[in-house]
Amino acid sequence: MNDGLTLTATELLEAYRRKRLSPSEYVEALTRHIGQWEPALNALYAYDPEGLARAAEAATARWARGEPRGALDGVPVTLKELIATRGLPVPHGTLAGEHPPAIEDAPPAARLAEAGALRVAKTTCPDYGMLSSGRSSFHGLTRNPWNLEWNPGGSSSGAAAAAAAGYGPLHLGTDIGGSIRLPAAWCGIVGFKPTLGRIPIDPYYVGRCAGPMTRSVADAALMMTTLARTDRRDAMRLPPETIDWQDLAIEVRGLRLGVMLEAGCGLPLDDEIRAAVEAAARAFETAGATLVPLGPVLTREMLDGLDRFWQARQWSELELLSADERARVLPEIVAWAESGARLTGVEVVRGFQQTLAMRRATEAIFDEVDALISPTTPNLAFPADWPSPTNDPRRPFEHIAYTVPWNMGEQPAISLNAGFSRVGMPIGLQIVAPRFEDHRVLKLAGAFETWRGPMTSWPLPPR
Repeated sequence: MNDGLTLTATELLEAYRRKRLSPSEYVEALTRHIGQWEPALNALYAYDPEGLARAAEAATARWARGEPRGALDGVPVTLKELIATRGLPVPHGTLAGEHPPAIEDAPPAARLAEAGALRVAKTTCPDYGMLSSGRSSFHGLTRNPWNLEWNPGGSSSGAAAAAAAGYGPLHLGTDIGGSIRLPAAWCGIVGFKPTLGRIPIDPYYVGRCAGPMTRSVADAALMMTTLARTDRRDAMRLPPETIDWQDLAIEVRGLRLGVMLEAGCGLPLDDEIRAAVEAAARAFETAGATLVPLGPVLTREMLDGLDRFWQARQWSELELLSADERARVLPEIVAWAESGARLTGVEVVRGFQQTLAMRRATEAIFDEVDALISPTTPNLAFPADWPSPTNDPRRPFEHIAYTVPWNMGEQPAISLNAGFSRVGMPIGLQIVAPRFEDHRVLKLAGAFETWRGPMTSWPLPPR
């Protein structure tokens, strides 16, 4: 057996059970691997290799006694910086403002700790989580491991980069408009945004979800077993439900599968992405699904209304800062949010109303189909130092038209790799199902992953 770094979490746990590998041995190899990658990638925040080694020693002792603490004992995990962990500051990606230590673990962090997962580090994100980019005034620039000249996307930028680079098998991001799925697509990994409230989160907000970011669908399902437990701190949480998340068997024959190739607004769809999604649709059709062409759910009015509402929301935070503090925020975020200061209350309310319009439109789609597939992103990778695919602070959301409707509609959605562009950059396929049908999404993703075959070639550390 090699050092184990290519193992999935399920395989890693089996290796621990059979005493073919220990958490300490795995973490020793992982630490060396991160040391080769991290100076160039810059995916981690609050990385403590000495503390990680001590935690691995304790897990090794538990496994030696045959007494693992939980379902993920000894399995390394990273958590996005925005997910609070007790004793660590939560800077929200920005140099501005105070950064006091968190007084308790947020619900997803608490669940992972209870399951015995080993926290490798937190992962980077842009200022306030408000960019689909690896740029951050606090963390610096996070890059895409497939090509360091390209951007990993965001706002779960560090989590996606860490997963693709092999910083352990399990990573946790958050998503309010595509922040898990967009970087998952650009980094070639699996990124799952569950139904709103399926994974309790604190602070909670309209559309905000936490979700797994992994190299395989099975590992995302494994994380759901732990993460989907209830927590009263999230007033938007779903009722507890018994789901065998790791059962990924599904009969595709007879399903009505929508195919949504046009987003309705935003950036035009790249031809290579279109071809990859069409090929995925044919794979489902070959397996017995009936394909149903679908028009877009999003309109220009919806996206612009949401943009105005988010401008006002972001400005409500920035105006609390002094002028000197505000100058420490990424300038493209300030330039975008300043427009929120000029909006009337009526304009802001009308903007928020578009979230409800998206909810109506997305829910109506499932009168016709059992699930749907679409591109995750309209565009391929973009330069590392850009704040968004448009590189224009006045148009920061032109690339989220395939992802954001499902946040506002609250439906579960997953992105997984559907191939590579001519220059070797990943292409994301999105699968969406009705609210509460999270398990169906994972099963459909698992089916496509099986047809596609495992990803056998991942980025290697720079020499």
